[in-house]
Amino acid sequence: MMLKRLAPAATAVALFATPVAAFEPTNVECIAPANPGGGWDFTCRTVGRILDEQDLVPGSVQVTNMPGAVGAVAFANVASKRPGDENLIVATSTVGITQIAQGRYPSGLDTMRWIGMLGADVGTLMVPADSDYADANALLEAVKADPTSVVLGGSSAIGGWDHLRFLMMAQEAGVPEDQLGQIRWVEFSGGGDAVTQMMGGHIDAVLTDIGEIGGFIQSGDVKPLAVMADERLPAYPDIATATEQGIPAVGYNWRGFYTGGDVSDEAYQGWVDILDELYDSEAWQEAAVSSGLTPIWRGGAEFEAFVRESEERTRAISKAIGVID
Repeated sequence: MMLKRLAPAATAVALFATPVAAFEPTNVECIAPANPGGGWDFTCRTVGRILDEQDLVPGSVQVTNMPGAVGAVAFANVASKRPGDENLIVATSTVGITQIAQGRYPSGLDTMRWIGMLGADVGTLMVPADSDYADANALLEAVKADPTSVVLGGSSAIGGWDHLRFLMMAQEAGVPEDQLGQIRWVEFSGGGDAVTQMMGGHIDAVLTDIGEIGGFIQSGDVKPLAVMADERLPAYPDIATATEQGIPAVGYNWRGFYTGGDVSDEAYQGWVDILDELYDSEAWQEAAVSSGLTPIWRGGAEFEAFVRESEERTRAISKAIGVID
């Protein structure tokens, strides 16, 4: 159980005051920092619909699309104009934290309060079905022996999330930091394109979200070597995690929310509790799975710590490969 934080000045008063009613937002708004149709838009609209249907907030949830600079425009808007708006939540994901870590947002993590994550697509390392690599360690041993010997690809550019996830695995497998930048990486427009090119012999391995390429696994066209999750995925119980193979690297492309940095402790904890209840609903579990997400909950202090750890690690690897100074 997470304890509600109290400001020092309020602590003595709280000990003697009559308990206040639980936080209840009004006229809730969810900002999707992108155009309609993308992952952040899905997060706002799906969560907003379920909040309404489950009576977790009064009335319907207004969704506002605010695209620009991979979330930086919305981040700046909330920071400057609505830092204390207790009725506002903003969709975010691993992509947003990567942008912050690489200095592409106007300010850092402390500008906002990080509420929770509800689900994630999971990074998966795979090779062609007839590949000689039997597991993740076999491929990473080849990379460790010669960082240029394996050509990898995914749906992000150099320094993007797919690329960074593989570098996390390589680092945990013992590839020296000063050699991470030598690993060969090819960007494709999507995970499916990357797998198709791998099957055509143009690259050796792919790391991307399992939600994008699950059909290739089910058809037997690829050999999955590892999923970057805390536990094996219920939909793919035969694929070992990287951690099981001695490579403690987790690579979630998670979906979650933040709110303004001046929001009160009561409202912040209220939103944590609301989203926790939403996560437990059958409606969210079904919506997440049907969209290719693995339901995963981290909220409040646990999520805050997770976000900070992710940002620090992403920044360190980005520096190691020269993406940032």
